[in-house]
Amino acid sequence: MIIHIPQVLNKDELSYVQSVFRTAPFVDGKVTAGEQSAQVKKNMQIDLQSPECKELQEIVLKALGRNPIFNSAVMPYRVVPPLFNRYDVGMEFPDHVDNALRPILEANMRIRTDVSSTLFLNDPEEYDGGELIMHDYSGSQSIKLPAGDIIVYPTYNLHSVSKITRGSRWASFFWTQSMIKEADKRRVLFDLDMTIIKLRTRMDDNDPQILELTNVYHNLMRLWCVL
Repeated sequence: MIIHIPQVLNKDELSYVQSVFRTAPFVDGKVTAGEQSAQVKKNMQIDLQSPECKELQEIVLKALGRNPIFNSAVMPYRVVPPLFNRYDVGMEFPDHVDNALRPILEANMRIRTDVSSTLFLNDPEEYDGGELIMHDYSGSQSIKLPAGDIIVYPTYNLHSVSKITRGSRWASFFWTQSMIKEADKRRVLFDLDMTIIKLRTRMDDNDPQILELTNVYHNLMRLWCVL
């Protein structure tokens, strides 16, 4: 399930994040790549130990926490603190797969990566190339979103970032362990939740049919949650 969620960051947050990007300390993006990915990854990343990175992580995590679509689609249990990267001219990240396990250093633990997310931080008119290319059994999909929008997708999807030929692409990326391990089950629950929300805009919240559907939703959660 690949979902585009618009305006995860509001205008003030986005403007501030962009201002930090302009002066933040960057290091080679290979520092957070696996052994195989490090051989092909070409980008820069805000230093994980810098105060700028810590500040931006708090902004993004707070925005995710208040976003109902992200929480419905991903059902986050644990989130790896967001990372922040920059692709300049000539930089790219050819086809790769994200690691199945990622560390949360602050908590001295590792999590299973079920969902990957890319939050775009500058507008597509500011650069050429830099598309996020998703590959699955139905073919390839090219994604390039407005600043402040996010794309979420199953971590098992093979994907790439195409070479930048003009400008610079800014983004945040991170991984989530979901309360619902299987992507197909997450999709069922997301579709059901969106249907309930739509019905609630047309009917009374206490309508028996809405209550019945809500009961089904929560009972499926009880069956499928892995905590």
